[in-house]
Amino acid sequence: MKLTIINLGGPRNTEEILKFLLDLFRDPFVFDLPIPEFFRYRLATRIATKRAPVVADSYKAMGFGGGSPLYSETVKQAEALKSLLEKKTQKTWEVRTMMTCGEPNIRNLKPEDLIPSKENIFLPLFPQYSRSTTMSLAKIMESITGFCPGSDLEKPCKKECRSREGKFCPGKGYGWISSFSDDPEFIKSISDLIIHFFLNQLDKDTFINYSPTEIKDWETIPILFSAHGIPMRLIKKGDIYQKSIEDNAESITSALRSRGYKGQTFLSYQSRVGPGKWTSPNTIDKLKELGQSGIKRIAIYPISFVSDHLETLIEIGEELKEIARESGITEYHRIPAPGSFPAFIDFLANLVIKHSEG
Repeated sequence: MKLTIINLGGPRNTEEILKFLLDLFRDPFVFDLPIPEFFRYRLATRIATKRAPVVADSYKAMGFGGGSPLYSETVKQAEALKSLLEKKTQKTWEVRTMMTCGEPNIRNLKPEDLIPSKENIFLPLFPQYSRSTTMSLAKIMESITGFCPGSDLEKPCKKECRSREGKFCPGKGYGWISSFSDDPEFIKSISDLIIHFFLNQLDKDTFINYSPTEIKDWETIPILFSAHGIPMRLIKKGDIYQKSIEDNAESITSALRSRGYKGQTFLSYQSRVGPGKWTSPNTIDKLKELGQSGIKRIAIYPISFVSDHLETLIEIGEELKEIARESGITEYHRIPAPGSFPAFIDFLANLVIKHSEG
């Protein structure tokens, strides 16, 4: 049995930063502009090259050898999944870790290795569907194999197709896991993570830069769900990402309420780039608003991320923390991304098994 888990990617070292940025900005589903492809591609190359030195400084500040911990965190997830899958199924599993940007790159796999089936499962680690993540990956795979990964292989689809539920290429194909933010087991695993965090019951060694902290009166501390933002032009094209995020935040809140949580919850979007209109409210603006309204304590959960990296460790862990304090918030907590949290890995393993059984 084979399983390939895929994330967006991150440079493993300084030497890989430019390659990562070129893959990122050259992707028409990520860097989506209403201009001819020839000019868009050239502009993407120019921006990536110009941003590389600035991004290098940010990664250097993280203290992971000039790169991102996302790859090593994804490898940990792969190892945990392999162990649990073999225990649950009594079969041998080969679990690969691939990225859409940077290395190891999904484009380097052979065409025959990129066709999903019951024995060859593909798990994109993007909880919510988006053109810039799920569809981007699917189109990369289609460009190599000639088939959309979720389609019936007897009737290959070569269009930008999406069902009402946001699943890429609705068909009879097996082995392609499009998105999972609405899965009750996923929602429960995240509520487990947040409750364990509040009760100081997380394993310190499972998470990066995590310092166990006792949170008094956790039942009433406000929670801010912070998702990675996307340009509104993608929403206007039919991307259901924002709706998926909103529904996911509501579902997690309901799960937390069933376990005694009574606090307020809010939703915002981070990592905005450029002058265009992005999903809102922006997390920076939201923190300022909450602080100015008299809120003194906050816990932030990175709702669209499954592994800690630059956006969670630096942006949420340091930059947003400083903004919160300047806005009058005196108690600030960063809830880690799921990573290798046992309940999350158990959910992923069960999800993979379901797909391997058709």
